[in-house]
Amino acid sequence: MEEKTRYSDKELKEFEELILEKLDKARNELKVLKGTLNKSDDEGTGSTAVNTKVLEDGADTAEKENLNQLAGRQQKFINNLEAALVRIKNGTYGICSVSGKLISKDRLRAVPHTTQSIESKLSQQS
Repeated sequence: MEEKTRYSDKELKEFEELILEKLDKARNELKVLKGTLNKSDDEGTGSTAVNTKVLEDGADTAEKENLNQLAGRQQKFINNLEAALVRIKNGTYGICSVSGKLISKDRLRAVPHTTQSIESKLSQQS
């Protein structure tokens, strides 16, 4: 039996729907993160207690950094999902960028934006 070199249009459609669903969720989460960041910029102007204000500023700064990191990661995830949609359109989705073989469906369902099979990914780490 001949080994498949690409997923069928029907299979690609299934992955496209999965990616669009994850993309929608990721964009909503990013919007919430950005909203939280903007809101924390507006607060704190009416505080009267100076000592607690200094402590709060430190905590606010740490929280803001965490939110910024999360927002950055979320944006990268969105970019990766959008790149996966492009690969679906041009027919290269699900093909390992290292080995050229098909990435398993289980891996693609777990990490739909991946460009490497688990074998290729693990061999690069060692």
